[in-house]
Amino acid sequence: MDGDSEFQNLFKDNNEAKAPCNKVESLLKTNARRAPLTLQNFWKHIEWKNVIEAIIYYSLAIWGVSTTKLTRNSFIFSIIYYYLTGLAITAGYHRLWAHRSYNASLPLQYFFALLGAGASQHSIAWWASKHRAHHRYTDTDLDPYGAHTSLIWAHFGWLLIKAQYDAPVDRSDLMQNQVVRWQHKYYAPLLLIMSFGLPMAIAGYGWNDWRGGFVYPGVIRLLVLQHATFCVNSLAHYIGHHTFDDRHTPRDHFFTAFITGGEGYHNYHHQFPMDYRNGTKWYHYDLTKWAIYVSAKLGLASHLRKFPDNEIKKAQFAMDLKKLKKAQDGITWPPKYTELPVLTWEAFQEESMTRPLVLIAGFIHDVSLFIEEHPGGRSLLAGQIAKDATSSFFGGVYDHSNAAHNLLSNMRVGVLECGVEVISEKSLALSERLRILNVAERKALAT
Repeated sequence: MDGDSEFQNLFKDNNEAKAPCNKVESLLKTNARRAPLTLQNFWKHIEWKNVIEAIIYYSLAIWGVSTTKLTRNSFIFSIIYYYLTGLAITAGYHRLWAHRSYNASLPLQYFFALLGAGASQHSIAWWASKHRAHHRYTDTDLDPYGAHTSLIWAHFGWLLIKAQYDAPVDRSDLMQNQVVRWQHKYYAPLLLIMSFGLPMAIAGYGWNDWRGGFVYPGVIRLLVLQHATFCVNSLAHYIGHHTFDDRHTPRDHFFTAFITGGEGYHNYHHQFPMDYRNGTKWYHYDLTKWAIYVSAKLGLASHLRKFPDNEIKKAQFAMDLKKLKKAQDGITWPPKYTELPVLTWEAFQEESMTRPLVLIAGFIHDVSLFIEEHPGGRSLLAGQIAKDATSSFFGGVYDHSNAAHNLLSNMRVGVLECGVEVISEKSLALSERLRILNVAERKALAT
């Protein structure tokens, strides 16, 4: 099949993507993404092309490492070529073509298309289509590499099993892009040239290391880069925090960002996919964001898209509130006053004869479990049983901390009738005096 025909076949269901509701519903109900695997039909579902390709790559890697010495120049070039081909995936395949988060000049597009072929992750058209399906159907059976299935499946398992269909997404912009069409048509020769031919030639002509150029900046670099990219589909959905949304698996984590060139702030990315950034803070490691920004300063990129800062803060604030609510639900709070029995002063006095009750600020407290642990000693608290200890608690004896107030509130067992405190004129005067005294006067009073 020639390139143009294959390209059209890849996008044969593009019209269906414009109105896919019925199809999507049907696919979700039938779980048609992959048929159940059994010993009888297992071999029929293997994606042999990808399996054979993987076997060749890993065999070459084992042979190369065991027979070829790694020179200093080849090592340095491997790292440089790794980051260049990696940026072609993150800044090109991903943020430019899959999400259209900025505009790139024609030279920059060809640069990404060439180096992207050197990453051996299929063509732009194929990669961007799968990734759009991943975003549109995250954590459902229409997600090509849904992390809800398993970590191994999301990492590389989905590449080894045939997909029964392509989930409907809009690919019209990709069909109209001349660079995408060109790369898709000539992807096979571009793959061989950029993945192996170019690094071998640079190492060979540069420092006479033809074999090392093929093994290290070629095969080894390619395999490491593939797994770094796969981590965006796997680790970025398993480790980290739900900063903006916890309804789906994507998470934010520095470690994933570091090994993927900045793609590890994945919760942010799934919430705001059109943003050219993944890390919004200056200290967030996002090599891809910086590369795009520099490209714009050089006139190679433009229209860098950002999600409104107010909406970003709003989403994070809503998530913070949700986390606080969850934390709040795990805390034991004092009973509401409407749930407590109302006792008269006489009833309070009578009940105090059977258990140690203390009246503070209109609430009746059972201190039986705390009286032996009272920091001021048992006798001090025992002396307040059946009495109104409001003034003592609020500074008459000791101005208790917030922790003491919280602990006390959990001891509430009743409310005094009418919600007023029954205290003597003497204690009332003392309480009012203590309320208006400043710190200096309290120290003077203490002495």
